[in-house]
Amino acid sequence: MKKKQNLRDIDTRKHSGEHSHDDGHNHNSPEKASKFRTYLPAIFSFVMLIAGIAVDFFDAFPFFTGWIRILWYVVAYIPVGFPVIIEGWKSIKNGDFFTEFLLMSIATLGAFAIGEYPEGVAVMLFYAVGELFQSAAVKKAKGNIKALLDVRPNEALVYRKNDFVSVNPETVEVGEKVQVRVGEKIPLDGKLLSEKASLNTAAITGESKPDTIAKGEKVFAGSINLDGVIEIKTTKEFKDSSIARILDMVQNATARKSKTELFIRKFARVYTPIVVFLAIGLTFLPYLFVENYIFEDWLYRALIFLVISCPCALVVSIPLGYFGGLGAASRNGILFKGASFLDAMTKVNTVVMDKTGTVTKGVFKIKDVVNNDAFPEAEFMKYLMAMEEQSTHPIAKAILEYKAEGADFEASEVSEVAGKGLKGTVNGKTVLVGNEALMTSNNIKVPAETDTIVESIVMVAIDGQFAGYVTIADELKKDAHEAIEQIRKAGISRIIMLSGDKDSITKEVGREMGIDSAMGGLLPEDKLNEVERLQKETGTTVAFIGDGINDAPVLATSDVGIAMGGLGSDVAIETADVIIQTDQPSKIARAIKIGRSTRKIVWQNIALAFGVKIAVMVVGAFGMATMWEAVFADVGVAFLAILNAIRLQKMNWK
Repeated sequence: MKKKQNLRDIDTRKHSGEHSHDDGHNHNSPEKASKFRTYLPAIFSFVMLIAGIAVDFFDAFPFFTGWIRILWYVVAYIPVGFPVIIEGWKSIKNGDFFTEFLLMSIATLGAFAIGEYPEGVAVMLFYAVGELFQSAAVKKAKGNIKALLDVRPNEALVYRKNDFVSVNPETVEVGEKVQVRVGEKIPLDGKLLSEKASLNTAAITGESKPDTIAKGEKVFAGSINLDGVIEIKTTKEFKDSSIARILDMVQNATARKSKTELFIRKFARVYTPIVVFLAIGLTFLPYLFVENYIFEDWLYRALIFLVISCPCALVVSIPLGYFGGLGAASRNGILFKGASFLDAMTKVNTVVMDKTGTVTKGVFKIKDVVNNDAFPEAEFMKYLMAMEEQSTHPIAKAILEYKAEGADFEASEVSEVAGKGLKGTVNGKTVLVGNEALMTSNNIKVPAETDTIVESIVMVAIDGQFAGYVTIADELKKDAHEAIEQIRKAGISRIIMLSGDKDSITKEVGREMGIDSAMGGLLPEDKLNEVERLQKETGTTVAFIGDGINDAPVLATSDVGIAMGGLGSDVAIETADVIIQTDQPSKIARAIKIGRSTRKIVWQNIALAFGVKIAVMVVGAFGMATMWEAVFADVGVAFLAILNAIRLQKMNWK
């Protein structure tokens, strides 16, 4: 692909000096002028070729013979042929002898040598036009991703010195207050300070419908504010924001080639010298076996053979197919870190997922409060809340959201009992807050009913007496059930849940979602061992989906590691191969479908290129094909393959 870009660059540079002065025209669009200069060599050659063929056909000018005719076609050839010859020469100097540039140069110069001037020009002209189409297709694929990434904001209204001032988003620090007006882009990731907001998050999530955000919820850089002035508190620097991360990952993704892409490039390096030697053999070997051997006839067949054999369609359309797949995934809120992972996704037959933050929201809420008659609910909760204020555990945060009337209690002499809970003093009373093990170790009798509770449970004892308990539950994401359904429809045979949460909770969630197997109470190394055990099974390809730091080892070990990009930790996101930017587990099935569509189109292009080329090679070798068929087999097939690859940018996988 790089070589093909260089060819276009030569065309552009060759004519970039034209009209450097003010010629009196109003060039409102420099881009259009640049495009015209790029196409000018092909346009000039086309006009010269058509004029020459017309004069030949109608025999209108008797003087159009001999050196005048040859010179006419040479002039037509130079604008499109000279850059290709130069590229071929550069490749030879760099030790790369057998390239498509060399093939086209030999074939077209050979056509001139045997007097087939119009065909020599035509082959090089159509090759150049094919290059322009390929360049335009690559530019379109890159443009689609660039359009996604151009939502990067270039200013932020940040509150400083009692006023909102406009600054570069890169200078805004974590914790600063930023104002976003109607129609403006949110400049950095943060939390909403306003009561609510209506946002267009299409650039981040791929979802076109507006998203309503409540106070305290996360907002992402690149989202567009649709209704009313809002304020946010930044939680990340600009370089760590969602949109900056997308930019970095998508730009780096193209550097990671798929195995198919790497194979085709290696194949082209072996294939090209083989066809060059076959063409030489096709020219000279018939002398030993054919009566009435005519050198010009067999040379012409060999030249046709060379034009047909040019691997342009494969070398360009395959990377373009993968590039289209990466762009399509990005528009759907899915980031593949390379084309190789698009391929790997197609082989997945076992999906293993974490629970908290992956299929659940990772936000704990009080489900039930059960207290003894000796302590009314409000008083009971004040004792509990006073203790939990000293804890940073996510469950403590859920308890502290409870609203109790009256003055708050204060805790003192609070200490942590490892693996069991907290011990301290509230209002002169000794208070224990934690699990059943804490109660048992302090000789406090726990009601038998607690043994059947599935949810997380926090028990409270006051002055040696069991005072009650609260149950804490994590809520399933709204698309969790849909995610499992879509993953099964995508043909995944086995879905497993592994979690560090209580085994009873994990199994209950697994049953509710219809998951094949669920295991809880696992340490990070337990998850890792389980995934490695699955990978040892014959024919098993494992994708693991997680979001926490503790998931990083499994994400790295699995065949495809998928991280939740919104709630997920930076370590998990860095380790994973695929990022679900929206935190929606239903996007997992879509990632699989995009990978399969990409691979299908890539193999369609391979079959198309080889099928047509082999057919025309055979008929060409027997003298039943002209240069025009050869042009179709090369440029035409490349163009069809490009159009096929572009289809990825129009597909819908919902």
